[in-house]
Amino acid sequence: MAQTYDVIVVGSGPGGYPAAIRASQLGLKVAIVEKELLGGICLNWGCIPTKALLKSAQVFEYIKHAKDYGINVGESSADFGGVIKRSRGVADSMSKGVAFLMKKNKIDVIMGTGKVKGVKTVEVTDKDGKKTDYTAGKGVVIATGARARELPNIKIDGTKVIEYRKAMSLETQPKSLLVVGSGAIGMEFAYVYATMGTKVTVVEFLPNLVPVEDEDISKEIAKQYKKLGVDTYVNSSVEKVDTSGNGCKVTVKTPDGEKSFEVDVVLSAAGIVSNIENIGLEEAGIKTDKGKISVNEWYETNVPGFYAIGDCTPGPALAHVATAEGIICAEKIAGHKTEALDYGNIPGCTYCQPEIASVGFTEKKAKEAGYDIKVGKFPFKASGKATAAGATDGFVKVIFDAKYGEFLGAHMIGTNVTEMIAEVVVARKLETTAHEIMRSIHPHPTMSEALKGATEAAYGEAIDL
Repeated sequence: MAQTYDVIVVGSGPGGYPAAIRASQLGLKVAIVEKELLGGICLNWGCIPTKALLKSAQVFEYIKHAKDYGINVGESSADFGGVIKRSRGVADSMSKGVAFLMKKNKIDVIMGTGKVKGVKTVEVTDKDGKKTDYTAGKGVVIATGARARELPNIKIDGTKVIEYRKAMSLETQPKSLLVVGSGAIGMEFAYVYATMGTKVTVVEFLPNLVPVEDEDISKEIAKQYKKLGVDTYVNSSVEKVDTSGNGCKVTVKTPDGEKSFEVDVVLSAAGIVSNIENIGLEEAGIKTDKGKISVNEWYETNVPGFYAIGDCTPGPALAHVATAEGIICAEKIAGHKTEALDYGNIPGCTYCQPEIASVGFTEKKAKEAGYDIKVGKFPFKASGKATAAGATDGFVKVIFDAKYGEFLGAHMIGTNVTEMIAEVVVARKLETTAHEIMRSIHPHPTMSEALKGATEAAYGEAIDL
């Protein structure tokens, strides 16, 4: 006889475990199914350990430029193995933290591979191959996440052609690396490896680096990566990777013709694909579209009692989006009145140096939407705090509707801007206008003053420009 819960969550990543916790907080009996490590990809192989790598790279960069701050240090070098070890330690600590949260919230953890079947039922196969059925009285939440996309002409072998998981656990540092794709994953690894001394080349198929960002951001990061020594190619595609020799011979089609590169390792960072195969969707009759599970605004699938959240659904593949979806989904299952997620107010962050953060309309998208706009920009070289910190690269750009002062979007590139973007998210949530931003006191000296300065610039009231 199957064991019964109110809610069963399949997957313990940044969508799954918050959904389980929120459901438990609302008085439901909850189990979570995980086939590998608690915390999923984000905590173990994504968001968290990559930030540990990025911090190590940043510290090394500080040391190399210590003289700029009046500090004399001896000869320094990056201990690649030590950097990797620290990153894995951080990931392990966070995974243990999720285990603690499961225990604290009285959530049963079922280790094994989950497969949906029947009516609100999950079949779990453990490491020994034993199958056990579990039923959910109120609902099953599918939160199986995603994995690296493998391009047809770039076969990942885990040695010479790798994806992000291997990129953060290589045994030795490559002398040269070619990164395919300039989204957040590609740009973050490009920064880490380039800072530690690897010769890095980035190839992007679309016309701009970080193609989802405002074009001014793309231009600025291209300039900064050139200073870092990273070669970048846009409007370009990897046609062939020959791994028959000691390294990789890569053929790249560029606007200037074909180019050949010989590198130690190729990192494929060309997006992700949802983990929806072999989890019982077809047998259960759950609809999918373009490789994603189809859901409504409350994350209900077409089959009653089955829900789906996170990277296996059509929304943005971001950890904080999955968390928000998981909480809303749990509240809906519990019968609470909840608010649907506003996908037009989702912040995006890239944690290279300088950092990139944005939310809302780009300038181009705002014009395409028919808005008459006011645009302001404040460079960090005009910021007292940035100058004192030796972090004058980058700027804050804001976009407002000229008629009503509606805050349409913000785009930032610079040190610590990923910590600043939440102010804009909250401001837009509260329908804050440009005038209210200008009249809100920002502490001095701070990097956050740049947001106020950019807003003043949009309205011709800039004090420090």
